[in-house]
Amino acid sequence: MSGKEGDETLGNLDYSRDDCDGDEAPNPPWHLPDSDPDWQKHPRKSPLQILQEKKDAGDYLKICAPMVRYSKLPFRELVRSYNVDVAYTPMILADVYKHSKISRDTEYRTNSKDQPVVVQFAASCAEDLADAAELAAPYANGIDLNCGCPQKWAIHEGIGAHLMSQPELVRDMVRQVKSRTSPIRMADGSSFPCSIKIRVHPDLRETVEFVRRAEAVGVDWITVHGRTRRMRNTEPVDLDAIKLVKEIATVPIFANGSIFSLSDADRTISHTKADGVMAARGLLENPALFAGYDSTPLECIEKYVKLGIGYGSTSFIFHHHLMFMLEGSMSRAEKKRFNCLTSIPGIVDYLEEHYDLDLVGKFPQIGS
Repeated sequence: MSGKEGDETLGNLDYSRDDCDGDEAPNPPWHLPDSDPDWQKHPRKSPLQILQEKKDAGDYLKICAPMVRYSKLPFRELVRSYNVDVAYTPMILADVYKHSKISRDTEYRTNSKDQPVVVQFAASCAEDLADAAELAAPYANGIDLNCGCPQKWAIHEGIGAHLMSQPELVRDMVRQVKSRTSPIRMADGSSFPCSIKIRVHPDLRETVEFVRRAEAVGVDWITVHGRTRRMRNTEPVDLDAIKLVKEIATVPIFANGSIFSLSDADRTISHTKADGVMAARGLLENPALFAGYDSTPLECIEKYVKLGIGYGSTSFIFHHHLMFMLEGSMSRAEKKRFNCLTSIPGIVDYLEEHYDLDLVGKFPQIGS
């Protein structure tokens, strides 16, 4: 996404290693969210238990994707209020997380409301992943390994989609995470889950073999982005590829790619027979999409303002989230003006003026 002043377009979701290393500290929050001081001691629900409950109700799992910079605590809480069943953290670099307290304090902030949450790591060696997973697992509902990030810097570092060519390494990573987290039991008595998020190979036979190898060491579910690592996100997602993976898999399969509305999600489930869908950019633009809204409702804007400021989001993240949510309702001139705003008070003033919102009146902490 562009952060340049006056840029009327919101750009893409490209990011660098610097965006994943936890160097952006949050502002101090104006309230503490936990009424239960012992919340960390309570057993957590496995996403697989939640999936079974959805199936019993004739429904499918709706998931907020891992998004660097964006799928942090305020946004996860926001989308859960609009029918998201499971939310992922941003992709976190396992090697940094295990060594850096700053990374642990900023990249994965959580509380009693932040459930169910899956912590996603990127790693190039099994030990780094297992060490990071062991630290995060007591505060999570699952650990996920990113095998799909297609960005050049990630491929160069041997993480993300690079792992799609390293099935034996991925097997070892899953095996070690399952071993390290084995003392943890979920609310239903099941083992602590470990999943992977992948893209498809140009030759789908490789994808089938990759999935079978991961299943053999106990991966609990697999999210499949229906594009190869070299495909642009503007190219159509290959639903037939996801369908093939679902047909051969013995674990739940979640479909990812081009989910921008509830009807998109329904069509994806109908075509692929997947167990759930994961949305990324669609949720950034409309956090209420799984509740059936065609665009972001004003009440959602209000909720995000309260959560973003309440949890101490930086002005950069606060601004960018709102740019995504408001993009469809703004003229080019309005986008230029909004993108020039640099402070949270300035953003709040703009929202009150242009959208007839009484944000300071409803949330007086904003003005303090």
